[in-house]
Amino acid sequence: MKKTVKSSLTEDYTHPVRDVLWGHIYMTEKLALLTESSPFIKLCRIFQLGPVYHVFPGATHTRASHSIGVYHLGRRLLQNLVERGASGWLSGEGVMSFLAACLLHDLGHFPYTHSLKELSLTGHEELTGVIILKEPIKSLVGNTGADPYLTAAIVDKGITACGDELYFYRKLLSGALDPDKLDYLNRDARYCGVPYGAQDVDFILSRLFPDKERGVDIDSRLIPNVESILFSKYLMYRTVYWHHQVRAATAMVKKALINSMESGKITGDELYNLDDTGLFTLLGEKTGDPLIEAIREGRIFITAAEIPYEQVNLAAIRDIKCRSVLEKQIDDALGINGVIIDIPEPVSFETGLYVIDEKCSFSESSSAFKTETINAFIQTLYTIRIFADQKYKETLKTFSNMYDIVNKVIKREA
Repeated sequence: MKKTVKSSLTEDYTHPVRDVLWGHIYMTEKLALLTESSPFIKLCRIFQLGPVYHVFPGATHTRASHSIGVYHLGRRLLQNLVERGASGWLSGEGVMSFLAACLLHDLGHFPYTHSLKELSLTGHEELTGVIILKEPIKSLVGNTGADPYLTAAIVDKGITACGDELYFYRKLLSGALDPDKLDYLNRDARYCGVPYGAQDVDFILSRLFPDKERGVDIDSRLIPNVESILFSKYLMYRTVYWHHQVRAATAMVKKALINSMESGKITGDELYNLDDTGLFTLLGEKTGDPLIEAIREGRIFITAAEIPYEQVNLAAIRDIKCRSVLEKQIDDALGINGVIIDIPEPVSFETGLYVIDEKCSFSESSSAFKTETINAFIQTLYTIRIFADQKYKETLKTFSNMYDIVNKVIKREA
């Protein structure tokens, strides 16, 4: 007999998981089996924040603990929405599929955060969908009362499926107030020892209203909380995620990967299903790239120059080949070897919420965070940096016109 929506969220949650952030998290025994599977255990070997521990030593939490936190908040979110009428278009099977999707949403994630994002590789959401529809995960998901296909489709938007229920769950898992963001902002801040990410999750979840098409709506009482999330995300990017040393370490791994793939020492297919150790082992054994050994030993490159993004043609220098040419020209101009140009990847500050009592979108509401404010956030974050080996530290000091040298090359070519 299939469970109802309410029973799917309340019955048989007897398996406790102790979490640093949320305390006791309860799963059904069959959901807990998913966390014991090989694909999920791999997430225990991937740091959630990759190289951030070089700057914030406490940031060694994993994608596994984050995924369990997302499941926990996803369940609490649905419980609140069901009480406010969402059960009218949901099913017990759909509810379990959403919970499984929350728990498994990062199964296909690459190691070392977004070092691999610029490469021509399959996206981690698509990889997650493939893993969910393969054994052993497929059967384990089915045994929870979920539909494996719906679970995969919630994560991977490239999978087509019928029914409004799917699109409702997609909006819940990826939106302005999604359980993913609510967990990672709080969790990352806790482990990094910074105050910026902490959110009033209890109040946020209590003030969300279900909408079949939009996912969730808010009223004006929640506007300050949304503003807090937006500003917290901005501060976490500015001080943690995109700290200059974190960017340098990420750029070093990315450069090692680009060099290795261009030389044919490794192929894209070898980069799938790796954990942190597996990535470094692959690069170390197959390429011998000194960048990898430098990162292992904590010899992170220093910042040689910083250039505001509006002064360069971002579209041009985002091209990997074009960037390599510019790096060589900067090397020649400075008389050194191996500089790396770092360009932050695109980031968004989602505000796609509807404010019920003000009858307008969030960006048009009484919030101080208008579209131009969000754009200002993004502009402030985007800084082009030039990184160089620490051994050139004294040499670089001799160039009083460092900025002019580097900027001249980038402006001319870009």
